[in-house]
Amino acid sequence: METFSPEEIQQLRDETAGTKNVIHLNNAGSGLMPDAVTRAQLEYIRLESEIGGYEAAALQAGTIKGFYEQAALLLNCQPANIAFTASATDAFTRALSSIPFKEGDIILTDRDDFVSNQIQFLSLQKRMGIQILHINNAVTGGVDLNDLREKLVKYQPRLLAITHIPTNSGLVQPVEAIAKIFKENANRNPSNAWYILDACQSAGQKKLDVEKLGCDFLSITCRKFLRGPRGTGALYISDRALKAGLEPMFIDMRGAEWTNKDSYIQQPDARRFEDWEFAYSTVVGTKEAIEYCLRIGEDKIEQRVKMLSDITRSELSEIKSVRVLDRGAELGGLVTFNVKDSDPVWLVQQLLQRKINVVPSYRAFGLLDFDEKGVQWAIRVSPHYYNTPGEIQLFTEVLTGLISL
Repeated sequence: METFSPEEIQQLRDETAGTKNVIHLNNAGSGLMPDAVTRAQLEYIRLESEIGGYEAAALQAGTIKGFYEQAALLLNCQPANIAFTASATDAFTRALSSIPFKEGDIILTDRDDFVSNQIQFLSLQKRMGIQILHINNAVTGGVDLNDLREKLVKYQPRLLAITHIPTNSGLVQPVEAIAKIFKENANRNPSNAWYILDACQSAGQKKLDVEKLGCDFLSITCRKFLRGPRGTGALYISDRALKAGLEPMFIDMRGAEWTNKDSYIQQPDARRFEDWEFAYSTVVGTKEAIEYCLRIGEDKIEQRVKMLSDITRSELSEIKSVRVLDRGAELGGLVTFNVKDSDPVWLVQQLLQRKINVVPSYRAFGLLDFDEKGVQWAIRVSPHYYNTPGEIQLFTEVLTGLISL
């Protein structure tokens, strides 16, 4: 059943200048911004040029505050639990740096985690003697919940780190079931364990409720399915983490007050995870992007994205030499495939010349996942609600022609 009428889709496309220029199937990289988001940023930058940066921020304080209010609505929390960041990786790093690790502590994580997160874990292992332990995958793909339960009990990790939707496949992890198991373990074995959920690829394509997700931290980017500007992200910090006094390793003058020579007082809310300086035009643009998403309706967006990604997988699976790589009990809006005896750079460039945007992904981006699938690369296609089945069909027709050359 269609969640949007043809007239509604056309209106959404009319409100997105980029749809007139390209078939944009790289929303997992960076979505096309709605015109309202572009206008909000340009107007703010113009104001800065006319009256000054600090003065513009003071004049637009209510609008800037609106970002925190809208992000809180998006995640079902309070504005005091939201920090603005430069990206999902920036948000994740701030959360990770706040965990009071000691030598020998264990990070328990999945096998489909985001590459930057895994590199950060390895850096902690090198610097601090942290141990990294991976949860086994289920036969169908995604976290094996029984193995998660057993490892939480046996190893009592300092940190559980899960990526909701990996950047290199369409897998959607069973995050509500993971939250339940984590909570059960915490109730049975009280400890100082913390839980970070990376929602980089799920924000904007799936509804996120931190009460149901049960995480201490949740990191998102705003440039992807939320359709905000590049250089924007957000971090949710739970009341539990705030009350425990967790703070980023490099807290600055926005996050704390220097009270005397040898001490400072941290801010009581999520501001302690922010820096003094960031581009307020992007804060204003992100506020507009979240409002746009919420006006459309997250449930409608999720259904539309699923429909379009299902069509994409179905059509790709009919093409000779194409292998669709996505595995999991639930699949999201990232569609990945490999073409036998072909070159991903050439394919992507040929599609780009025809104004079709997709992106390659390589083994180093998801080493454990790619090794399990036995491939060195994949092409990622990520449709959004403003795309159409006709665009998907044109993409697969062009791809078929390229493969047959």
